[in-house]
Amino acid sequence: MAKKEHLIDVQPIRSKAQIEDMKWALKRHCSERDYILFLIGINTGLRVSDILNLKRDSIFKLKSKKRKEFQIREGKTKKARMINITPIFNEVITYASELDSDWLFPSRKGDKPISKIQAYRQLQKAGDFAGIQSIGTHTMRKTFGYHFYKKANNVAMLQEILNHSHPKITLTYIGSNKEETDNELDNFNL
Repeated sequence: MAKKEHLIDVQPIRSKAQIEDMKWALKRHCSERDYILFLIGINTGLRVSDILNLKRDSIFKLKSKKRKEFQIREGKTKKARMINITPIFNEVITYASELDSDWLFPSRKGDKPISKIQAYRQLQKAGDFAGIQSIGTHTMRKTFGYHFYKKANNVAMLQEILNHSHPKITLTYIGSNKEETDNELDNFNL
């Protein structure tokens, strides 16, 4: 099932209204867990595997800090990265406070987090209800990257956040080049 994601062209969610639709669908048709996973994903740019490995304690340790950030070691790159969740902290801590598990995204099948396949299924389900196509686990990371780039207009900073080796990789990843090309082609007429 996870390989299927590679067959579709997963794009960022470019519209803020569609992001809100996705949040609504996750809360209404999935669960608070799935909503918080999406919220962290679109606000940090973490890969889904790194999000799923988060522990509840990493959130609780932030209570007394002004800047709600913690360090992780990314699974794919093995690089250390600071994760700032200050803007979404209240929602995340409220959710984390109600958990009985050490994992932030616990599975019902033993003491472990949900699988990437389960995360994918829930995102797909919410995407169907929200009327958003081409949803996958990379949608969250790409959505973060797209909106960060549009707001900050700093590809070098985004490249560093996403741990990409070249700015062109970053722009391609977030679909910026495709969007700009599509916009030009939409208005091209000889």
